[in-house]
Amino acid sequence: MDAYLTAIMTKTTGSAFSTAVGGRIYLDAAPDKATFPYCVFFIVSAVPNGTFTEDIDDIMIQFSLFSTSKGATEITGLYNKLTALFDDCTLTVTDALSLSFSRENLMTSVEDMTTTAGTVGVKHWSVDYIGKVHYTA
Repeated sequence: MDAYLTAIMTKTTGSAFSTAVGGRIYLDAAPDKATFPYCVFFIVSAVPNGTFTEDIDDIMIQFSLFSTSKGATEITGLYNKLTALFDDCTLTVTDALSLSFSRENLMTSVEDMTTTAGTVGVKHWSVDYIGKVHYTA
């Protein structure tokens, strides 16, 4: 699984999406007092779906986008850059071939979060992707 998560980080490196979040892309949780905007990604589920001759996993990854911008421009821009980067892409995974990486779902919300500046309204967009990984070794 480490190789799969590394492949996701490698795909973001130097991308327009990474630039838009100031390189603030975190696995599992953002650090305390993280600067907005940022992205947190994590594994939602990993389901073995192999056959007698192949090892295949279906892996759901969620990218959570966070923005404190009052308007919609920043959060929609982050979403557009994320989807441009990952929709129907192939990831390079050590000892495996990612057969597909497809967007499955978008959920949007506005939450109150406590920051160093006090309580602020934060736009939180969660984007789910399903990856089918075929292991070669």
